[in-house]
Amino acid sequence: MSTDHTPPGAYSAPGPGGARTGRAMRSRNVFAVWLGLPIITLGIYHLVWWYKINKELSQFDSRIEVQPGLAVLAVFPGSIIWVPPFVTAYNTGKRVAEAQRAAGLASTCSPAISCVLILVFGAHSLYLQSEINKINDHYRNPPEGTQIPLVA
Repeated sequence: MSTDHTPPGAYSAPGPGGARTGRAMRSRNVFAVWLGLPIITLGIYHLVWWYKINKELSQFDSRIEVQPGLAVLAVFPGSIIWVPPFVTAYNTGKRVAEAQRAAGLASTCSPAISCVLILVFGAHSLYLQSEINKINDHYRNPPEGTQIPLVA
């Protein structure tokens, strides 16, 4: 039983001794995120996933600023205009890279690759989730919402 009584959406920054803390993100199966669930739900899962990862990134590190609802609007209906999905993919890639640095990892997520992979069967979701999973692996996959220390 955990003694942490902080609500799941809250985090402290900085914590004891000036150390920053955040909330663990959820590890997801990259192929389920990329193809499986979006096909089963006729694309709705992709929008839900996009909202969730952007929200989780902001809870992971309070310095990562994002409005998850706007990020979803850039995907749909923004895709009608063509440009907004590329902008949100680029910005989300930057957020993932910031989260990797905050976890003390080398920043391996490339926002530009995220943009290019939109054109390759929507593989940006596979790429971004695999980069998020690297952060979770670094922390040994704690349950979503668990308070974790940030390095940078």
